[in-house]
Amino acid sequence: MKYRVNRRTGDRISEIGMGTAYISEAGMEEGVRTVRKAYEAGINYFDLAAGDGLAFPIFGEALGNVRENVFYQIHFGADYSAGTYGWSMDLETIKKSVAWMMEQLKTDYIDYGFIHCQDEFSDWETYQKSGILDYILQLKKEGKVRHIGLSSHTPKVIQKILDTGLVDMLMFSVNAAYDCGEGEYAYGENEERQEIYRRCEKEGIGISVMKPFSAGQLLDAATSPFKKAMTPYQCIRYCLDRPGILTVLPGAQSAEQIETLAAYYDQKEEDLDYSQITSGASISITGKCVYCNHCKPCPVGLDVGLINKYYDLSRAGDTLAAEHYRTLEKTADDCIGCGHCDSRCPFHVHQSERMQEISEYFNSL
Repeated sequence: MKYRVNRRTGDRISEIGMGTAYISEAGMEEGVRTVRKAYEAGINYFDLAAGDGLAFPIFGEALGNVRENVFYQIHFGADYSAGTYGWSMDLETIKKSVAWMMEQLKTDYIDYGFIHCQDEFSDWETYQKSGILDYILQLKKEGKVRHIGLSSHTPKVIQKILDTGLVDMLMFSVNAAYDCGEGEYAYGENEERQEIYRRCEKEGIGISVMKPFSAGQLLDAATSPFKKAMTPYQCIRYCLDRPGILTVLPGAQSAEQIETLAAYYDQKEEDLDYSQITSGASISITGKCVYCNHCKPCPVGLDVGLINKYYDLSRAGDTLAAEHYRTLEKTADDCIGCGHCDSRCPFHVHQSERMQEISEYFNSL
């Protein structure tokens, strides 16, 4: 397992985390076995917007004795009073639900208390007026909530809430289909979504990824907008290549499924290549570097994807990006204009021209 650090909190978080939408379907015994297997595989970050209340005693049993070694996302707005997941904006209901979740998890603190499911501007207005936000802030003041998170599918709403400066972790729906405007939760134009990734990277806000497989849409050629199935590993790599991403949260219902996810690190680089998404569909990301590194190897050793990423981040106002760029062993200045990357880029980016542009930009700073 590999880990990434949330710069706002200092937490070292596993690149592969775990979602819990369907863990309850495994039942108590298998659910506990699954969660323990995840922990043994090095997974330390768990989203608890569960589909059923049974998820909480499963986690309490599985991880109660190692609680200090894991991170929980708990959602202030998720209601399990009826046993299954519900969404509520009633303060007293939320207080009871949060208390119940913590009791079942055998914990007296929450790592990331999430402002839950803010997809409309009206949701945010109601959330504040209802007193739920003040409740989270009070728990943070008391040390019962360590950090504040936000879950949303909508870039414009995300931007507004990030402006408050409260958010340390964003849960966002990320996958190749959504970035191309395809799928049920493909909210926002491609550039709006890219701005979210870049802003989070710039401000040190971690992103935890929901819906990395687009509810299975991308895993089936018949439903994929790209007319060809992606593997789970290609989907995970696509997410991890976006700026700002800390952890991807696929669901699992068995220990065997956890083993399959953990095998991501055993895959060959060519098997992680997701450049196939450029075929079979007209997509909005054509002509833009997505940092996939399909152009490797560069004859002179440039990391073209990373150079592009630092350039995009720096232009978005990330001052650290320029510093990181200058520490690279090879920069755009070293490009010899051979065109090797141009011929290999599946997104039709004229990388040799872009290297000149990038070189001029950084040399002007």
